[in-house]
Amino acid sequence: MNTKLSKTVSIVIPARNEAASLIDLLPSLKQLLPEAEIIVVNDGSTDDTYAICEKNSIRTINNPYGKGNGAAIKAGADAASGETIIFMDADGQHQAKDIEALLAKYNEGYHMIVGARDFKGQTSILRWIANTIYNWLSSWVVNHKILDLTSGFRVVNRKKFLEFLHLLPNGFSYPTTITMSFFRAGYSVGYTPITTGSRVKGSTSHISLFRDGARFLIIIFKVGILYSPLKIFLPISLLHFLAGIGLYAYTYANFGRFTNMSVLLFTTSILIFLIGLISEQITTLIYRPNK
Repeated sequence: MNTKLSKTVSIVIPARNEAASLIDLLPSLKQLLPEAEIIVVNDGSTDDTYAICEKNSIRTINNPYGKGNGAAIKAGADAASGETIIFMDADGQHQAKDIEALLAKYNEGYHMIVGARDFKGQTSILRWIANTIYNWLSSWVVNHKILDLTSGFRVVNRKKFLEFLHLLPNGFSYPTTITMSFFRAGYSVGYTPITTGSRVKGSTSHISLFRDGARFLIIIFKVGILYSPLKIFLPISLLHFLAGIGLYAYTYANFGRFTNMSVLLFTTSILIFLIGLISEQITTLIYRPNK
């Protein structure tokens, strides 16, 4: 590993009751990047997570209770001193050996590199289906191919990441928000295939497929409105307009008149379009890159 590069790197690891996997992960990271800053955000763990970090002389941010994966990521990013941040999970699925490939790709001139999982990297067929839907929807919103929207293994430019810190949720959907935000700001996002290991015995997932899946969909549409409002508002406006035409055709053909409901649908269609148009101008200011 390039030691010159490692001096500018911080590794941020959110951890909640992940002592079993940190035993092996932390020494492997120190061996791979001996001069890199490693920060473990101990998110209200009740096991030996803190003790393992102390034993390995790892900088630790201790939350008194579980605030969420996104909150831990924000705390770690804010505390990091490196120009480049590597985010990775602590449950054993993200492997230190993939960092070199991520950094090599990042060093080509990207602002963020995401570790993209394949089908084998998904924990279940349902999660693969859900992630496929998320990737398709987000790709449609941003007009760029998104290979893995929800991967937490990524390398980012710290300065640019901090620009969007206030937009990131405290839960598990921070990767969704930051990926789409980088695309909206015109920053370069790339992908590198990674191999995911099995979750270390004793480590349990804190993500609920159905509960957090619904949240992911809400986040996609929420960020979609922040990202490109007309892509969301225009189809809704068009549906109201077509409904108005359909209702007018029906009432005129059967009763020979133009109903108030048709007028309401046409008016609503215009209002939704105008809201989307104004929102589009606002997002231009929100996502204007900082110089």
